[in-house]
Amino acid sequence: MKKLGVLLMLLVTVTAVFSQQQTYPKYLTVAQDGSGNYKTIQEAVNAMRDFSQERVTIFIKKGVYHEKLVIPSWKTNIALLGESRDSTIITNDDFSGKPLPHGKDTATGRDKYSTFNSYTVIVKGNDFRAENLTIQNTAGRVGQAVALHAESDRCEILNCRLLGNQDTLYVGIDSSRQYYKDCYIEGTTDFIFGPATVVFQNCTIKSLMNSYITAASTTMRQAYGFVFFDCTLIADTAAKKVLLGRPWRPHARTVYLHTKMGEHIAAAGWDNWRNPENEKTAYYAEYKSAGPGANATGRVGWSHQLTKKEAKQYTLKNIFGNWMPETEGKK
Repeated sequence: MKKLGVLLMLLVTVTAVFSQQQTYPKYLTVAQDGSGNYKTIQEAVNAMRDFSQERVTIFIKKGVYHEKLVIPSWKTNIALLGESRDSTIITNDDFSGKPLPHGKDTATGRDKYSTFNSYTVIVKGNDFRAENLTIQNTAGRVGQAVALHAESDRCEILNCRLLGNQDTLYVGIDSSRQYYKDCYIEGTTDFIFGPATVVFQNCTIKSLMNSYITAASTTMRQAYGFVFFDCTLIADTAAKKVLLGRPWRPHARTVYLHTKMGEHIAAAGWDNWRNPENEKTAYYAEYKSAGPGANATGRVGWSHQLTKKEAKQYTLKNIFGNWMPETEGKK
């Protein structure tokens, strides 16, 4: 009987342990001065529940966070909320060709960074949101150096600054849908690039030198690539001749609608990346843009000026399908 009693007690104890659900916080604070839950953003991300189906907010207090931040694929539904767009800064300085800190990577056999791992922040977890903060790569004009590398599906970047030079923003896979609203993005060459389907709404895009703004690598399976709504294209004084885009891959798609274009935008508008064959497959178009750089008369003959009917097809519903960004869905 004693043995039976002990076994019953053990069974009750084990059942109680397994019946308790581990709780995870829905809101965490990161502060370098120790006043929050964590001192680094990466620690807070790591503490989140894997494959969370509920939104988890990480509030980041003002400060300069020197991190190479990774949001892995199993950390979903994370929102990074900065205390101040200009004073909550995530920064790093890796670039393509820079020696890896620990020697050769056993997986790749490389001993230097490439474009694709030069990021300051990489986001792979779906349903990611960043708001009211700055992500920058301070490597300088040394070649490819990514600030934000985003592969998340249903990704929202709101009121953020993305700062770099060449390759500032890499939108990384063709199954990813991304939405950038009220953001400031600056760079030199191809500083918005990649294969994702992306909408830029009311963003300010600043060119720092004579070069190209976009380098889409849209696949032939995608109906949309990069779409700019109501954006403003500005330039540093050093930038006098800037092209709207060139095709990183043959089926690149980039469209500007109702965009203010400064005088730095070259009359030709678009470039074929030294390959006339790209003119047959790439799709570049504009609709009712304004400013000295928006004059359509000098545009390359293989680009398009949309009709009113064609322009009506460019809606968030058509572009994103069964997903509506949270910000827009609340309207």
